[in-house]
Amino acid sequence: MRNVEQDPDGRELALPPAVQEALGELVNAAKDGLLALSVGVGLGVLDTLMEEEVTEVVGPKGRRDPDRVAVRHGHEPGEVTLGGRRVGVQRPRVRAADGSGEIRLQTYAHFADRDPLTRVVLEQMLAGVSTRRFARTREPVGEHVTAAERSTSKSAVSREFVGRTTEHLRALMSRDLGDVRLAALMLDGIELKGRCCVVALGVTTDGVKVPLGLWDGSTENQTVARHLLADLVDRGLDLDQGVLVVLDGGKALRAAVDQVLGPVPVQRCIRHKERNVLDHLPEADRDLVKRRLRTAWKQSNYELALDGLNRLADELAHSHPGAAASLREGLPETLTLQRLGCPEQLRRTLASTNPIESMIEFVRRTSRNVKRWQSGDMCLRWTAAGMLEAEQQFRKIIGVDHLATLTIAVERDLAARRSATASPTMSTTTPEPAATLAPAH
Repeated sequence: MRNVEQDPDGRELALPPAVQEALGELVNAAKDGLLALSVGVGLGVLDTLMEEEVTEVVGPKGRRDPDRVAVRHGHEPGEVTLGGRRVGVQRPRVRAADGSGEIRLQTYAHFADRDPLTRVVLEQMLAGVSTRRFARTREPVGEHVTAAERSTSKSAVSREFVGRTTEHLRALMSRDLGDVRLAALMLDGIELKGRCCVVALGVTTDGVKVPLGLWDGSTENQTVARHLLADLVDRGLDLDQGVLVVLDGGKALRAAVDQVLGPVPVQRCIRHKERNVLDHLPEADRDLVKRRLRTAWKQSNYELALDGLNRLADELAHSHPGAAASLREGLPETLTLQRLGCPEQLRRTLASTNPIESMIEFVRRTSRNVKRWQSGDMCLRWTAAGMLEAEQQFRKIIGVDHLATLTIAVERDLAARRSATASPTMSTTTPEPAATLAPAH
């Protein structure tokens, strides 16, 4: 909004004399716009508030008071946070009358807090604003304020962002999971320009999606996934009652689940399986095979669905053995939800890794301006910030009303699998690996 008028020829007209007189020293700020005027007024109000607090603590100026507990101690330069920048002010000082030290003024402490600045920096960076362009995104607040502002340079913005994302990473990796009851646990890897993070997303029994943690590595390997799962257990995640684990089908993640979580039911992502099978086929055959795959996966009856997929694999074995082998690998685990009797509405949500991939896509979008990952710490910080930012937009999953049914089925399935591993001749210290178990039908 402009605070000057234009004549019919397009020339700017000065502010009316009455307005200039009323504004006084703020007339120059008014020329920069309404926001700059508001900032000038606000800084003046801040000065008044600080002086009023001094009067409240010390007492009226120039009046003798033998019971005075504090005295004025002049002024010194200070800084307050304003719209993603640090602006200089003259702050009053107050010292205790007995000489014990300086008394902190609450008004100045509130406006000097750097947290609003780091929050603005984080939001701008995650929105795709580079450190070099950060200063340009600030609203005009007047030439006087802009000339003295700080914390808008590339290096200052970078420091603020590193500090904020470090806090986010620490908050995510130190979350207490003792009170979290999961119905499903999703694992997937995210590739970021040569770096890799394995991330975990939980779905609680209330249908709430919760980012659980992440682990850095060079690839999506078994060791990285095992460390991530072990960290979740160390932070209190209770898996004794069982949880459905949803994976993209990677062998490394599957092996890590067996080692850390034991014989929990695993649902392999049907979308990943579909892509893997179709990649082995010529274009002319893909539509028919895709329809048959999806028809089988829509079946609610486990035996019928398994039979349909096995027949398709037998047919492909003659013409496209690679596609047949890809389909048979882990085939029963693409139907785990049918085997557990999961209702169709919830099955559509948990039969694929779409929920965690949606979170991963948010991480990719927020870090799209990063040209080079300097370290694993940088990768972890950006990923954690993106995960927590995505969490703010999460909604309850579709099919939440059926989670209780699924949870009971998972508990029964886990109990049956544990009973199957029990044997009088088996050592109690070296249980049989869960990977050797046949799927329960």
